[in-house]
Amino acid sequence: MRRQLMTGLLATLALLVLTCGIYPMAVWAVGQVAFKHQVDGSFMTAGGKVVGSKLIGQSFTDKNSDPLPQYFQPRPSAAGKDGYDPTASSSSNLGPANPDFLESVADRVKAYRQLNDLKSDAPVPVDAVTASGSGLDPDISIANARLQAARVAKARGLTVSTVLAAVDRHTEARQLGVLGEKVVNVLELNLDLDRKT
Repeated sequence: MRRQLMTGLLATLALLVLTCGIYPMAVWAVGQVAFKHQVDGSFMTAGGKVVGSKLIGQSFTDKNSDPLPQYFQPRPSAAGKDGYDPTASSSSNLGPANPDFLESVADRVKAYRQLNDLKSDAPVPVDAVTASGSGLDPDISIANARLQAARVAKARGLTVSTVLAAVDRHTEARQLGVLGEKVVNVLELNLDLDRKT
């Protein structure tokens, strides 16, 4: 029996060293060499100051939480009390038949149309009015970006074609060429437009 206990203890210690020491260090080392920008948080800077991460959505609002018209607006967030809280990443857990969910989507559709000066029956992209599973999605659909372009152009004093060209520059291809849809990174796009105006 003592021999079996020693064998079990040695196996446990060996696995502990392997899985809690050697493996994490190897993954960290490969990440630092091959994916340094991503491993370090994919931080974006403007004027020498970190303004956000390419991988985590954030709001572009004023002190009253009203959307700033000169910025593309991200997908709504259910993460945390005020949204976009990376320490509280989650969805709302409300299903598509839940009356509270339907009411919040209807309110968001109305607000989106009003903000972007759209007709009352204009189609609205689903990503403009529903939160992602993480609540931190940094990307929006191309359709969502194109609908916001006229508002952003007007607020910045740019032509719509200039803003649409920026949208095209920041459109990211499908992952591995086949997964998901083409998307636009909101932070990168807004920073690009800030440099133009």
